[in-house]
Amino acid sequence: MKVVTGVVGNDIHVVANRLIELSLNARGFEVFNLGVNTYLEEFFDAAVETGADVLLISSLNGEAEGWAREVKLLKENYKTLDDIVMVIGGNLVVGTADADIIIPKYKKYGFDLVFHQVDLNEGLDTLENYLKERKTA
Repeated sequence: MKVVTGVVGNDIHVVANRLIELSLNARGFEVFNLGVNTYLEEFFDAAVETGADVLLISSLNGEAEGWAREVKLLKENYKTLDDIVMVIGGNLVVGTADADIIIPKYKKYGFDLVFHQVDLNEGLDTLENYLKERKTA
């Protein structure tokens, strides 16, 4: 499976981004890492160009929400991405907030899976299970 990943917006958390890439590679994913400071349009363009199955966006500085609100609108403009699995993870708010509030908000923005302050391996386990269930459905 192909995954496009990177850090959204003005976030420069290089180390976490690299750990995500290494972990995905170790699980057998073909990874296209866009790095840090990535605009949403760049994610979507790369997903089209690579034929990605998963678009995994990360944020550690908490400012993802300002960028993520546009996901559903952008996805409508990229008709070839109707079946892509949209994932976001990391620290998804500035300050503190309960995951029970954050997760539904991001799902409303168009994400299938939302991981707010979740361990990387736990998140990737959930992603793999989600992809298996989706394949058998």
